[in-house]
Amino acid sequence: MFKFIHLFSNSITASLLLSIAIAIIGSVMLINRYNYLAASIAHGSYGGVGMALYFGISILFGATIFALILALIFAYLTYKSHRHVDVYISILWAVGMSIGIIFNDLTPGYHPDLLAYLFGDILLVPQSDLYYMFFVDVILIIYILMFYHHILAIAYDKEFAKTRGLPVGFLHTLTLILIAFTVVMSIRSIGLILVIALLSIPPFIAQKFTKNFASMIIVSGILGLIVQIVGLFIANTFDISATASIILVAALFFGLSIIKDRK
Repeated sequence: MFKFIHLFSNSITASLLLSIAIAIIGSVMLINRYNYLAASIAHGSYGGVGMALYFGISILFGATIFALILALIFAYLTYKSHRHVDVYISILWAVGMSIGIIFNDLTPGYHPDLLAYLFGDILLVPQSDLYYMFFVDVILIIYILMFYHHILAIAYDKEFAKTRGLPVGFLHTLTLILIAFTVVMSIRSIGLILVIALLSIPPFIAQKFTKNFASMIIVSGILGLIVQIVGLFIANTFDISATASIILVAALFFGLSIIKDRK
């Protein structure tokens, strides 16, 4: 066990930091039904990866800027009305990925490591990414502590929250921006394609077995950490992809929760 912890110290630290993000932003996404918006931001952020590669700048920086632009566009398009939101999601999802593919094509040379940003590899998370993840976690903790009751009120009844003078538009935009940050912090560990599963499954399970939002956040984080550590252990044991192993462990937990729910 000690050998496992020593060997995967960066990966375990990344799992712990990811668990905090899963707990907070995953739970907020679930109660506000933002999962498809988050998926579109995640996939669309590939445009930032391709552009960063082409212009020779940091992938993390390029993806952050691109994801923030997508989040602001979604905030503008979806704040007043959710009509056609599925169309916006489809278009920005496809446009972002297409930009990424085109800039990748225009970049001289072969870049096999680009797949790592789509599917991630938690075994290869560098120290610099851990600092970025820690920074995002601190912002998320401040966000949930400051706006806990506002978030609940808006999720319960947005129109009523507006009549009470709550900053609905500001929190809608801020939440999408924080989703963008969370997606980017996960880019190297879980990848743009698989991150939504990890942000969705633990909060979904936690919601079934908790009675309030605070408990849901705590249980989501614990579940997120367990899923990642078990997935890492299985990947190490059978020499398979760690990210895929983590997602399949999460899916197994999801299946068991559905079975228990129907008994």
